[in-house]
Amino acid sequence: MTKHLLLGQTLGFSGNPLTGNWQDADQFDSAGGVLIEHGRIIATGNGPTLRKAHPDAVVTDYGDDLISAGFVDAHMHYPQTGIIASWGKQLIDWLNTYTFPEESRFGNRAYADQVAGETLDLAIAHGTTTLTSFCTIHPESVDAFFEAAAARNMAVIAGKTCMDRNAPDSLRDTAQSAYDDSKMLLEKWHGQGRAHYAITPRFSPTSTPAQLSALGALWAEHPTCLMQTHLSEQLPEIAWVRELFPQACDYLDTYEAYGLLGENGLYGHAIHLEAREIDRLREVGAAVVHCPTSNTFIGSGLFDLMGLAKASLSIGLATDTGGGSSFSMLRTMAAAYEIGQLRGTALHPAQLMWLATEGSAGALKMAGEIGHLGAGAAADLTILNLQSTPAIRQRADRAADIWDALFPTIMMGDDRAVRDVWIAGVRQAR
Repeated sequence: MTKHLLLGQTLGFSGNPLTGNWQDADQFDSAGGVLIEHGRIIATGNGPTLRKAHPDAVVTDYGDDLISAGFVDAHMHYPQTGIIASWGKQLIDWLNTYTFPEESRFGNRAYADQVAGETLDLAIAHGTTTLTSFCTIHPESVDAFFEAAAARNMAVIAGKTCMDRNAPDSLRDTAQSAYDDSKMLLEKWHGQGRAHYAITPRFSPTSTPAQLSALGALWAEHPTCLMQTHLSEQLPEIAWVRELFPQACDYLDTYEAYGLLGENGLYGHAIHLEAREIDRLREVGAAVVHCPTSNTFIGSGLFDLMGLAKASLSIGLATDTGGGSSFSMLRTMAAAYEIGQLRGTALHPAQLMWLATEGSAGALKMAGEIGHLGAGAAADLTILNLQSTPAIRQRADRAADIWDALFPTIMMGDDRAVRDVWIAGVRQAR
C-alpha cells in the first residue's frame, strides 16, 4: 500500500497537560510530518527529515495548517441530531418534550439509517473521527449506527439505550429484553472492524432495579465492554434519584449496587458529585465526560474540570448532541474554556486540544489507538486551517506563537476551519 506523508504544523502530546505543566506535555513542530501506511501512523517528526527518508511516499503539503489527531467525541446521542437547538427546557422537560417523541421514530430502520448517516457525516465535516453514542431502545437503531460507521471505516462506540420505566410505552423495554437485546447486539458488533459496544442504561430514573441488575450481570459477563450512562447532571434529577432509590447513599450508588460501576464505566456530565462519588470513581478507574455546551444550554451547572483532574479522574470531552448545542468539538472546547473561566481557571489551548483528543481516547480506554498523533495509532487525523474566516484571520495575523494562532480557531472556529479529515489513512471527500 502507498505511503502518504502529510506535511504541516503538527500537534501531539506526550502527557496530560491537566495534571502537570502543559509545556511538558505538548509536542509541537512548526515543520512537522505524519507518515501513514496501511491505515496507521508509522512515524511522526520533522517533515523534511521524513520526506528525505521516505522518497517513495505520496506527499500532501498543508503548509501552515495544523495537523492534529482526529477529535474524539466521548458522549452523544445520534438519535437527537434532528432536535438539536430546541428551545427552552431543562433535563426532564427536554426528555419528555423533545427527546422521547423523536427517539420513538427509530424503530423505523429507514429513518434510523438516514439519521445515522447524517450524524456521522456532520461529525466528519467538523473534524470528529470517533463518536460515542447512545442509540434508542430499538435494536434497529444500533444496527443502523454501526453499519453507517462501518461504511465510513470510523471507530465508534455505541449501544442500545435501555429504559423500562418513566418513559413512554413506545420507548420501554423490560429487564429481560434489555439484557437479551443488548447481549445479541454486543455479540454481533463488539470488536467487528472498528466497532465497540457499550452497555447502555440511560440513567437510573428510567431503569428499575431489576433492569439495572440485569445489565450489571451482562457487564460482568463481558467486562471488556464499556458501560455508558448519565450521572449527576442536574439538581432536580439528583433529588428524583433520591426518591426512586431511598436506600442509596448517593447517585453513584444506584449504579454500584447493581454492578454498574467499574473501570470501563463512562459517566456523562458528573457535575454535582459528592466527595464519596469522586473517591469511588477514582478507586475503580472509571471515567467522567465533560459536556459543556449541553450543561450551559440545558442549565445544568458548571463542571469542575480542574478539580476532578486534580483528583486523578479520567476525563473526556463531548458534544452531547442534541442537548449539546453544536456538532463541533471546536465549539465544545470553547464552551469548556468559558466554564473554566467561571470556575476560576483559564484553560490553555494545549489543555483543550488534549481533552478533545487524548483525553477522550483515554476515557474510552482507547489511548494510543485513537486521538493520538504518534506511531502505531490509527491514522484518524484532522487538519485545521487557522485562518478560516476573516474574523479569525485578522486575529491570527497578530499571533505571537502557535497557541496565540490556535486559540482564535478554538473560540470562533466551526466546520469551515476543518481543512481535511483522514480516517484510517483515507482522505475524506469534502
